[in-house]
Amino acid sequence: MNSDTTQMHDIEPGQDWEVDMFRPEDAEGVVRIFRSVYGEGYPVRTYVEPQLLIEENAARRTISSVARTPRGDVVGHNALFNSAAHPGTYESGAGAVHGAYRGGKGIFTRMVDHGLEMAATFPMINAVFCEPVCNHVFSQKLTEKAGFVLRAMEVDLMPAAAYEKEASAAGRVAAFLTFRTFHPRPHAVYLPAAYRDILLFLYENLDDDRDFRISEEATPVGIVSDIRPQFFDFAGVARVAIHEAGADFSSRLNALEKEIQDRKILVIQMWLNLACPWVGEAIEVLISRGYFLGGALPRWFDSDGLLMQKIRKKPDWDEIKVYTDRATEILGLVRADWNRSLTSLSA
Repeated sequence: MNSDTTQMHDIEPGQDWEVDMFRPEDAEGVVRIFRSVYGEGYPVRTYVEPQLLIEENAARRTISSVARTPRGDVVGHNALFNSAAHPGTYESGAGAVHGAYRGGKGIFTRMVDHGLEMAATFPMINAVFCEPVCNHVFSQKLTEKAGFVLRAMEVDLMPAAAYEKEASAAGRVAAFLTFRTFHPRPHAVYLPAAYRDILLFLYENLDDDRDFRISEEATPVGIVSDIRPQFFDFAGVARVAIHEAGADFSSRLNALEKEIQDRKILVIQMWLNLACPWVGEAIEVLISRGYFLGGALPRWFDSDGLLMQKIRKKPDWDEIKVYTDRATEILGLVRADWNRSLTSLSA
């Protein structure tokens, strides 16, 4: 019997369980689950280093929900954590359930619900988003039932290797971005003319108020771009937060794309701040360079964002599974804009 199998069965099955906030003594149990489900190479160290998990929860950068038996055995984990461009926008994710406690027991759903109940009690959490993956529809169903609304799609986000242990992906895996607001912040949003109608569709049924305007201003002379890239080499992904695009945006983009190419990154995501009245010019630069639409990102910068993306290979479109009509329509819009992007590159 290999070590993974031993770890999967080191907890007696069939025990009662309840979901509660993380306690420091849960850390070792959480780490054991992540290692048994994902192997030793799980890329986010928070969930495979017990002390780091304790420290992140103490700082409230991570807020873990734990499924625990009366004996104190940890059989599940999910968390709220910072991953957007603004610290008040949290992601719900990092989910894992012990192998003996899967299969219709409702642990994962209860952990997600518990996290949202906690989110409502923390004043620093403005909004929560999820990334339901598209190699199956389970997480898409879960987030819809939890009141999240699809606003964007991340194409080819994760490599198939991330799902190797569960053998659930033949190629790179796409994900949707779904959002819920906890503390409203009505504000002006400057829509690029090229995507006005699509974005108005993506904003439908928003649980907040927006003043939609068209981005028509020219970029003021002297404004310097505020660009903050993150590189996830294990996944082949670059995520670039453009808090403000200045007059130097095109030249800054040249240098950044050179670095991305040197790192052999396959997936580039650009997050642009839609509170900037001249953001449309930066989006036109990206369109001319073969970027295509991902969608709307409510509260991404505390103000809203726009996802643009470029994939340095043909996306694995045929592997994408969708659950709702809205998901199907968003997939169609994103794929159509990808097709348009090929024309931009060949022009």
